Amino acid sequence: KMGNAESNAYQNHLSRFLPEEQSDIDGLFDTLSGSSGSSGAKNAKAAKKTVTLAALQAHTREPLPEAMTARLYHGMKSIDLPGKSAGLSEQIAKEQFVIFMSNLLKGNADEKISIIMRMIAKTGGPLKGKQIQEFTEDLITSVVHVLSYRKELKGWSLENTRDSSSGVKALASELLSELKLPDGTKPVGSQLLESSFDQSAIEDWVYRVPQISVFLSVVIRQGLHVLHSLPDQTNDILNLVPHCKGIKGRGVVSLLDIPAIIYINSHLPAEMQHKWQLLFSSGLHGESFSQLCAHIVNKGPCIVIIRDLDGFIFGGFASHSWEVKPQFQGDNRCFLFSVFPTLAVYTYTGYNDHYMYLNHGQQTMPNGLGMGGQHGYFGLWIDSDYGKGHSKAKPRCTTYNSPQLSAKEDFTLDAMEVWAVGDAPESAGRKGKKSILDVDPQAQALLEMAGKSRQSEGLREPVEEDEGDD
Repeated sequence: KMGNAESNAYQNHLSRFLPEEQSDIDGLFDTLSGSSGSSGAKNAKAAKKTVTLAALQAHTREPLPEAMTARLYHGMKSIDLPGKSAGLSEQIAKEQFVIFMSNLLKGNADEKISIIMRMIAKTGGPLKGKQIQEFTEDLITSVVHVLSYRKELKGWSLENTRDSSSGVKALASELLSELKLPDGTKPVGSQLLESSFDQSAIEDWVYRVPQISVFLSVVIRQGLHVLHSLPDQTNDILNLVPHCKGIKGRGVVSLLDIPAIIYINSHLPAEMQHKWQLLFSSGLHGESFSQLCAHIVNKGPCIVIIRDLDGFIFGGFASHSWEVKPQFQGDNRCFLFSVFPTLAVYTYTGYNDHYMYLNHGQQTMPNGLGMGGQHGYFGLWIDSDYGKGHSKAKPRCTTYNSPQLSAKEDFTLDAMEVWAVGDAPESAGRKGKKSILDVDPQAQALLEMAGKSRQSEGLREPVEEDEGDD
């Protein structure tokens, strides 16, 4: 009877997979357990094959960090089989392997949770915040590592982005900020690390923080190289990292790191998550406001990223094409964000509609690029006198509820990037390549009166089609 109960649970889990997925999982188990497909005893004996930690480590030595392989093993081992003493065997049976795959790749938060608890700590039981933090950092590190190893970063690389190690810590910290104690409070700092969380608290967290399940899925599919190319690939994994255009071969290192790109991309409207194209980089295009405008006007929704002289990195998402005009523009999909020293996204409050603003060459209205707040008190402001900016949010920006994003309220710009996200608008053909001086003769006249050279002359670039970037 035990055998029947066992095989029923096993069959139920197996039936969640499509036939080609089942054969993929069978093939992986055979590889890990050292079964040779030609052996005649494929029936009874094959069912008794098992996987050891050493075999799993040998299989994942390059694609996954060792700590994550050990966590996967403890997750598999934690699955109790009917009629077997739990946890006594050091080896993984086929049923355990299939149920592990089924629960983590196809299950709900409830089905995932006991496995995740054992991946966090072998012993199970209530977990300390510090243990959950270590698991989350291992998980994010493994995602970056395996996507890089499998060449799945889509044109991004560890060379053309900021060092990911601070980004791993920042993203882990942001995800952990959603952990709740039984009374509903969210502990922070050392209180978080010392607090204990029971199974229901962690289940609630996994349910509310979808990145944990998505990252686990990536680690299993790409790390074990199973089900990674089959049609069940869900969109959240497809668009985990956007295709990167416009950076290849130009010697640019982005202000963003891979964890920040993944996190910010997940907050964009779904139809914009598949592609980012570099429009402007102060390192490539020079430090000039007219250059900035020439490269970003009429190019569709985009992300602006700034680093101040103190090393703080922050920016905003503009949901509409930037236009030079003395009115606020955009809509409530816009948001501000911080990348370093903390990673966070700040969305609209409903208080006002001061989403985005760009003006140049006007005598009566402020000239510069702003997002959120109000004139003179923007959540994010770059002055048209390029190089100066402010982030005034005492105590919070009215539009986005963001704190002061820069190290000092009035900051000096160190570097800046703008990325177009999603597909370019139809109108972004020739029109978008005009300089601000072509569009606005008044600005040209003012510059010439002031004796300033036309910095954007001769600097127009050919339309870039970086389709070969990935």
